[in-house]
Order: sequence, then C-alpha cells, then structure tokens
Amino acid sequence: MSINPLPPPKEPTGLGKLPVTRWFIIMSSVAGVVFLAGIVIAMMMGAHARSLREPPAVAEQLDRLNVALIVLFVVMLAFGTALGFVIRYAVLKPVADLTEQVREVAAGDFDHPIHVDRPSELAELSSHVDAMRDRIVSAWRVATDQAEELRRSNGELEQFAYVASHDLQEPLRKVASFTQMLEQRYGPELDERARQYIHYAVDGAKRMQLLINDLLDFSRVGRVTGERSAVDSGAALDVALENLSATIEDTEATVTRDELPMVRGNRLQLTQLFQNLIENAVKFRSEAPPRVHIGVRRSGDMWEFSCSDNGIGVEPKYADRIFLIFQRLHPRDVYPGTGIGLALCRKIVEYHGGQLWLDDGDGPGGEGQGATFRWTLPAAGDDDE
Repeated sequence: MSINPLPPPKEPTGLGKLPVTRWFIIMSSVAGVVFLAGIVIAMMMGAHARSLREPPAVAEQLDRLNVALIVLFVVMLAFGTALGFVIRYAVLKPVADLTEQVREVAAGDFDHPIHVDRPSELAELSSHVDAMRDRIVSAWRVATDQAEELRRSNGELEQFAYVASHDLQEPLRKVASFTQMLEQRYGPELDERARQYIHYAVDGAKRMQLLINDLLDFSRVGRVTGERSAVDSGAALDVALENLSATIEDTEATVTRDELPMVRGNRLQLTQLFQNLIENAVKFRSEAPPRVHIGVRRSGDMWEFSCSDNGIGVEPKYADRIFLIFQRLHPRDVYPGTGIGLALCRKIVEYHGGQLWLDDGDGPGGEGQGATFRWTLPAAGDDDE
C-alpha cells in the first residue's frame, strides 16, 4: 500500500547538523592525538633525563618505561580499532538501517516493515515504531473503508432525495387535489364532520409536502448547492426580501439593515439563511407591527451578522433546543411550520465555517421583547474580491 508521503523532516540546527559517525570520528581522533602526544612527551622527557648522565639503573628504568609506553600505545591502538569496529557494526550501521527504513515509510510506503536486530535498545525502539506504523495503517484502512461506506450511503441518500422530491410528492398532490374535488362536488351532501375530515386530510397532505421539501433542503446543504466564492451579502438579502415581499406587505413589517459586506459563501444558501430568519421574525410577531433589523460588525477574519426583531422572543432556557430539527415551542395551529427552519440555518452557517446562536440580549422592541440571532461568516479575501 502506498499513500501520500509525509512532509519533509525539520532541518537540524547547531551541533545537531553533524551525524553520529562524524562525532565518533572527531572524538576518536582527538583522543588518539592527545594520547600520542602524551607518549611523545613522556619519551622526550626520558631522553632529556638520560642526557643528564644519570646512573645506569635510572637509564635502564627509563628504557623500560619507553618500552611500556610503546606497548601501551599499541594496545590502545588495537583497542581503539576494535572499539571503532564495534561502534561501526553494532551502532552506526543499525542506526543507518533504521533511518533508511523510516525514510521509506515517510516517503509513502506505509506497508514497509521497520526492524533492526542490534543493539537491544535500537531493536526495542524499532519494534515500537513498527507497532505504531502498523496501528496507523490499520486505522487508515478502517477509515478508508468507512469513507467508502459513507460515500455509498450518501449515494443512496441522494437517490432517496430524488425519489422523495418526485415520486413521493405526486401521490400527496393527488390526495390533496382529489380530496378537495370530493368536497367541491359532494359538499352540499356532506355534514359538518365530513367536511372537517376532508379539511384534515388536505391539511395533512400539504404539511407532508412541506415537510418533504424542508427535509430535502436540509439534506442538500453542503452537497449539491455548489462551491463557495465571494458573495455580496446585501444582494443575497435583497433576493430574500423579494421572496418575502408578500408576507412583509401583509403583516406591515419593516425591515432595516446596515451596509452589508462581501463574504465568502454560497449565494443560494445565504439567501435561504436570510429568508428563514426574517420569515421567523415576522411569523413570531407580537401585537405591534413587526420590525426587523439586519446588523453586521467585523470580528477578526469573520463578519458577525445579527437579526433582531420585536416579536414574542425566546426564553433563554430554550436557546439550544430551538436549533434542533423538528423541535417546536408552540402548537402547530398557533404558529405553522415543520420545526426545521432554525436547524437548517445553523447547518448553513456551520457549512460556511461560522456559528449561529441566540443572543441573550433584548431585541429592538424593548425590555423582555423580541429576539436577536447572531451568526458569523468568513470575510471575502482580496483574492476573492
């Protein structure tokens, strides 16, 4: 198995640039030179003492000392040679083999085994490194299998989404239309309870269609809506307001805004984000005409947006629950909907790398009234612009 290679190692600094081999050569050379210099100095001192016409016994002892120093030098030379041989084949060569094996693994061949026989410390180290390599490879294979299974599952979900958007909605349309035709044709012959049953059937079919459409929108976020690029958030808000023009006119709502910036995102999703938040602000209104304000401020590399209203507000204890899918705080007959809107908004924001939350502060309607939702979006860079 061969996968992407690891990044190159960091360059050593200072004395760490010298390999181990050169360290041994330098230290051995220095020790040999010092030892040889000591022998030479000792022999020179002996020759100087002999030139002073010392007694024969002293001269004999100096000759023996010279012979002993020569023998010691030969023994030390042989010992140094043997030590160099041992270091070369017992330390340096195994280290070089281990380095080469690790380098091959780092180059991308993660199935290459790592093992050296000597010395015992390097053998233990190589066994630990090889065990880590084997764990990483096993985990990578499991992750690859899971990713493949996830791709297959996503493919099946896309097929289901296609079926849901076409085949499942057609029977619902037939149920709703033929039930309404039944009421129109046989209305005079039906009593109040029968007409109520027909109303329930039509309402259930329409709510099922709405639920299917909302679920499709929720599943499509980040998959089939295109790449992110520099987007004028003000233009996305304009489209959202145009889509909500009828609702805004019927409720006599007022929507104000700051000067909105360029952000990096997906135009369709950002339009959907503004549309859902403003629609919620208008839907959950109080007795006063709805007032909604879209604000923005810079926060580092992100733009922080806000949507404030003067509606009924949200209790702080429900600040997390309202973002869960299918979670509702009010009966359906009071405030219609599927309970997916805010969950969809949070998914869109998180897909763009931001966060969406309910602000604990008050809305523009006064103390204890209204709600303010805040979210962050990445600012468009110079290259995007």
